[in-house]
Amino acid sequence: MREIAVVAFAQTRHSAVDEGQSEAELILPPLEEVRAATGLRKFGFTCSGSCDYLAGAPFSFVSALDALGAWPPISESHVEMDGAWALYEAWVRLQHGDVDSALVYGFGKSSQGDVREIMTLQLDPYYLAPLGLDQVSFAALQASATGADRAELDEIVRRSRADGRANPYALDLPDPEGKDAEVEPLRPYDIAPATDGAAAVVLAAGDLARELCERPAWITGIAHRIEPHYLGMRDLARSISAADAARAAGVGKGDVDVAELHVQFSHEELILREALELPQGTRVNPSGGPLAANPVMATGLIRIGEAAGRIMDGTAGRVLGHATSGPCLQHNLVTVMEA
Repeated sequence: MREIAVVAFAQTRHSAVDEGQSEAELILPPLEEVRAATGLRKFGFTCSGSCDYLAGAPFSFVSALDALGAWPPISESHVEMDGAWALYEAWVRLQHGDVDSALVYGFGKSSQGDVREIMTLQLDPYYLAPLGLDQVSFAALQASATGADRAELDEIVRRSRADGRANPYALDLPDPEGKDAEVEPLRPYDIAPATDGAAAVVLAAGDLARELCERPAWITGIAHRIEPHYLGMRDLARSISAADAARAAGVGKGDVDVAELHVQFSHEELILREALELPQGTRVNPSGGPLAANPVMATGLIRIGEAAGRIMDGTAGRVLGHATSGPCLQHNLVTVMEA
């Protein structure tokens, strides 16, 4: 297995409203930032993550390629998923051994549509979609199944928003208040906010990683697992796929200083902490996490990038980046990185 590391990470200053930028204009600043950080203008492989349904146009990733430039030619791929899975594809591609660097990016403009309605399209069209429920309704079912304490959920949101206010890239959200439920037992602040944004990561192998970065974030374990989409076949109070991915990635082989979790609803942090078997001293989502900024299709990639950044700036020695997809934590990707 080749040594592969995250050597650069950049993201936009996320917005809760449409600021009039195209996808190409949105992704260009992070791309330029990681190019400047590494000194690379051409990469052995390029992979992106986005969603046509979110953009409201087929092959929307093609227009975003304008941010990369038409020359020199590139070897390029795309996943119709969060950019975290683009990173996984790039990691696999680098294992082939014929290229040493990869550029990964993800982007999404939630402001252009109703995310709750859009995400309903990922459901089974025969049994689940006809019920008329959306991702928030399903999340509320899961929150009820966990029996989560309201005070505990409020504290998760309060901590996440406070950390987000200290993060110049996240949204400036006030402390949670109000008792009206969005979908019982979830309140509006339990739900990740609609956000526009993008992020980019550079992966490099072996000696090139050491040349490009003083303190690379070496990927020592990466794995993803998936469960049935039909909720009646799962115990919603647990995440078996997250637990399986964590074991395969080797989370339990050492302490975890920082864990960036793809928590789109406050109760999911409780489920993931248990599934990933995080040590008591692990700091969770010091960036504020998705509850402070949730640019759909880039949020999972940002979790990996934020965690890697703690390695690269010397504030952590072993970290975890987590991404999820599908209703109620159906599909989970876990990435372990070390100094």
